[in-house]
Amino acid sequence: MEARLIRIERVLENESLIALAGDIASLRNEVQGLLGEVETLGFEIGNQADGNRSLYLDLDQRLTEIEAVQVQLQSMPSTNSGSPFAGVSDQQAYDAAFALIEGQDYELAQAAFERFLGTYSASPLRDNAQYWLGETHYVRLSFPGALGEFRTVIDDYPQSDKVPDALLKIGLSNYNLNEFDQARQAFLQVMRQFPGTAAADLAEARLDQIEEEGR
Repeated sequence: MEARLIRIERVLENESLIALAGDIASLRNEVQGLLGEVETLGFEIGNQADGNRSLYLDLDQRLTEIEAVQVQLQSMPSTNSGSPFAGVSDQQAYDAAFALIEGQDYELAQAAFERFLGTYSASPLRDNAQYWLGETHYVRLSFPGALGEFRTVIDDYPQSDKVPDALLKIGLSNYNLNEFDQARQAFLQVMRQFPGTAAADLAEARLDQIEEEGR
């Protein structure tokens, strides 16, 4: 009986060792798999870092170019005469002028857009520049000047996507000048020609305001 028990214990010990060896082999495979995943993640993170670095360098270069154009703009008189932007593309000049809008330097932005329009006669950005030139007048409450610039957008660039906004601003400029009949006509025109647009929604709201005020 004792001999049989000893043999049984040895068998059980062998089976335990076999199971343990299997567990070790399984764990080794899992570790190797995890190491592979770590290597893959490291590679992806490295690529992402490279991409972010490239994006940063590209953005930094563009900002540097815009700042250089702004320096040139600041040395120019507030007229649309004079020599063209030397060595500056229309996109660079436009970006620099628009950056002045974002920086709320509207007087210099006006000069920049006037110079742009006087320089880049064939630029596809002319309609946008003309619109923002109108904005430089509007935000400074120069509504007669704004009217003229926004009307130029409509007259000279009738296919521009700035036309609805320019027409809306014509209505708003007339409203601020107490020209309520002309403001009403402009708002109605926006709603009629450009339904479903943000400009039409704003025009409708202002038209309702005029009616509520009994203008």
